[in-house]
Amino acid sequence: MQKRSNFSSKIGFVLAASGSAVGLGNIWRFPYLAAKYGGGTFLLTYVVLAVTFGFTLMTAEIALGRKTGLSAIGAFTALDKRFGFLGVLAAVIPIIIFPYYSVIGGWVLKYFSVFISGNMKAATGDDYFTGFITNSVSPLLWFFLFIALTAIIVLLGVEKGIEKVSKIMMPILVLLSLIIAVYTVTLDGAKEGLIYYLRPRMSDFSAKTILAAMGQMFYSMSLAMGIMITYGSYMKKDDNLEGSVHQIEIFDTGIAFLAGLMIIPAVFVFSGGDKSALGAGPGLMFITLPKVFASMKFGGFIGTIFFIMVFFAALTSAISLMETIVSIFRDKFHWSRKFACVFVTVLSLILGSLSSLGFGPLSSVSWHGMSILDIMDFISNSILMPILALFTCIFVGFIIKPDVVADEVRVSGGTFKSEKLFTVMIKWIAPILLVVILASSIATGLGLFSL
Repeated sequence: MQKRSNFSSKIGFVLAASGSAVGLGNIWRFPYLAAKYGGGTFLLTYVVLAVTFGFTLMTAEIALGRKTGLSAIGAFTALDKRFGFLGVLAAVIPIIIFPYYSVIGGWVLKYFSVFISGNMKAATGDDYFTGFITNSVSPLLWFFLFIALTAIIVLLGVEKGIEKVSKIMMPILVLLSLIIAVYTVTLDGAKEGLIYYLRPRMSDFSAKTILAAMGQMFYSMSLAMGIMITYGSYMKKDDNLEGSVHQIEIFDTGIAFLAGLMIIPAVFVFSGGDKSALGAGPGLMFITLPKVFASMKFGGFIGTIFFIMVFFAALTSAISLMETIVSIFRDKFHWSRKFACVFVTVLSLILGSLSSLGFGPLSSVSWHGMSILDIMDFISNSILMPILALFTCIFVGFIIKPDVVADEVRVSGGTFKSEKLFTVMIKWIAPILLVVILASSIATGLGLFSL
């Protein structure tokens, strides 16, 4: 039996788990969804869902991991063998996500190198991004570098690698976010974008706003990927679980909020108030924002800070994804950390290369207009994650019962202040919301419904 690694302190756990939750979804996905669905109205809806729906799922996952001392593939089986298939599903999700997420991480590294070398003007060209990702070799090299950096940190282990890096990167990430946010909100013409982002308007509230906020919360907080179960298994019994979840939520939501302050007023200034300039997906980060920075005073410096911040966010999330996969293989096959890291690295390089080449030599491989990377994203985020979360709610709510999670929470804190909220959410409200998310995600992905 391998001795289970542990985070050395509660703050180490919180920063590592926050690093997992804070990723590309916070930096570019949250701002463009906020711009599209009413600014302050979306922001308020998201916060309400995060402290109810998000809190419930995160608490359940961390408690399952800490109670069993196992990664996702073993945790469900240990509590009820009939539900071991959930562990397999939880293992498959990060194996799909990590390779293509690292491809995008490579793109971030590339743009950071462009800005820090003083070549910002080159990145503002209309065809620069397309020319880069359709190249056969260059995106692969940056992807390989990003994977290598992630693998080195995971190879060092939980305390010396993941915890130490998170303790350094997360405070820097917050500081850089604050610097850019303060700068952008003081730009001439930023006031209109700031008001739009912060002021809720009931006229903007709709079912689509709720669905978009639910999808973002689910995507942003690293839920239903096996990550929080894995990190929970490294959490000490005397660390306050409920308090830790609240702190992770504050970090995650805070960075998303700051990302909106960084991006929405700046794009409003650049576009003259045109919200459509906040285009979804890579277009915002790699096409629109370089043009925004080029239009700013000190834009090269601000752009460099921005892309190193995005790199930190991408790297901390990639670390959590890889660590989850490594932990799963170690628990299942009793491999050493070194062998598991090498195996996962090679596997991810192969799968990620397909996603990278899907914009170039393999661009003919598509489904419903989606590239290989988009297909992987659709399968993992729109189908498998909501299914896993739904079954996790059923598992906790009706099979092992909410008391099992509540008892684990009380081990460290003595009380579970939000136990009634947790019980109602996990048994009734969360499953209903997850069915709605699953149906709308599939319909949107297939072009049957537009969010």
